[in-house]
Amino acid sequence: MTQEQVPSQVVYPIDPYVVQTLQSVTDKVVVVETVRGPLKGKVKDVKLDHIVLQIDDHLFIIRIAQIVWVRPESK
Repeated sequence: MTQEQVPSQVVYPIDPYVVQTLQSVTDKVVVVETVRGPLKGKVKDVKLDHIVLQIDDHLFIIRIAQIVWVRPESK
């Protein structure tokens, strides 16, 4: 007998509290600590699985699963 190989998928749970918090800082400058290090920029968009962060004239898509913490910048 042969078994069919089913590709495995990694599924990340959606945390609605994190998504809501990120949505509350849309168009504000934040520091986002990721597993690869910190990034500072303006949150331009928030989806269920990623955010769009603008740093200078560049847009970065960051998976929410890779975010450790977020700190809004004070003015």
